Amino acid sequence: MAPHPAVAAIRLAVRRALADLAAEAVQSGAPVPVPAANRMPAVPAPAGPATVLIGNARRHPSGLPRTPAAPDAPLVLVAVSGGADSMALASATAFEAPKLGLRVGAVTVDHGLQEGSADRARQVADRLRAFGLDPVEAVAVRVGRQGGPEAAAREARYAALDEAAERHRALAVFLGHTRDDQAETVLLGLARGSGARSLAGMPGRKGRYRRPLLDVDRAATRQACAAQSIPVWDDPHNLDPAYTRARVRHEVLPVLEKHLGGGVVEALARTARLFRDDADALDQWAERAEQELYRRDPHDGRGELPVAGLTPLPAAVRRRVLRRIALRTGCPAGDLFARHLESVDQLVTGWRGQGPLQLPGGVEVTRRCGNLVFRRRND
Repeated sequence: MAPHPAVAAIRLAVRRALADLAAEAVQSGAPVPVPAANRMPAVPAPAGPATVLIGNARRHPSGLPRTPAAPDAPLVLVAVSGGADSMALASATAFEAPKLGLRVGAVTVDHGLQEGSADRARQVADRLRAFGLDPVEAVAVRVGRQGGPEAAAREARYAALDEAAERHRALAVFLGHTRDDQAETVLLGLARGSGARSLAGMPGRKGRYRRPLLDVDRAATRQACAAQSIPVWDDPHNLDPAYTRARVRHEVLPVLEKHLGGGVVEALARTARLFRDDADALDQWAERAEQELYRRDPHDGRGELPVAGLTPLPAAVRRRVLRRIALRTGCPAGDLFARHLESVDQLVTGWRGQGPLQLPGGVEVTRRCGNLVFRRRND
């Protein structure tokens, strides 16, 4: 019997992400073992009361394969909250990964922000083990206050995922963000007055992180979980209007859909892809310009950019160069905003003898003898 269309769509998206990952592993010199089932006939394992035998493979009634990858096979971790998006992703990854000789594990993070969160994390971990994922960890974190509750929880979550990925030497961590999440991210970027990089939304891949479901609707993940009888948990924070993203999800997007017609989510996600292409091109241009223009004094650590070389650059490229040098000098990325870069840009395009500019992180920028000089004040 063919799988439910939503299940099939999610598995296809995951299959593509896994195939790309396996190809990268081979190119990097870490060949992916051929699955044992492809090397020799598998011997059926004893079936428990909740399993059935299909052919020569032990499977869960949902259709998840029980023929695991080799114990030394590369590992993919899935970040799972227990919601429909991440549970559908975990289910599909557990189904597809063994076909490519990849192991699948999972991490569920307990932020400790709600009563009973530890028990819920253990329940999610148990469901993941029933999928055949191994290793599975429920990790408790302490959420700080810096940057607001959403940013603090995100920082704690990614720190836990990074630590687990390092410890298990995982090839990648899969995240369950969908097309709807992408649309919300674009709207949040618009509200902040951000540039193209912010409006480009979440990347499909960045470092060890992969988002296979960015072209899949959130509704499809719910349908997939329902079709496979997978229990899901709805985080009450996702309904709490105290959180900006929750207001965008439940108030802003429905109004846009009502007054602008259907397809707003898809259009915003498409906008993110277009902005990403543009932002990538501008970043590459800025990187080349930085390599040509930037000079660093080996004695005092100061960095310099010649104004004559910056002036002909388009504003979008020039400000990217300025941002790169500010970060290189010591500005924290999360504290460096467009208004800071506009002020630095004025030292190039609107020079009237202004004094030094103070940037976050103790970075000072001065125009001197036809150069912009970047230095840390404590250097």
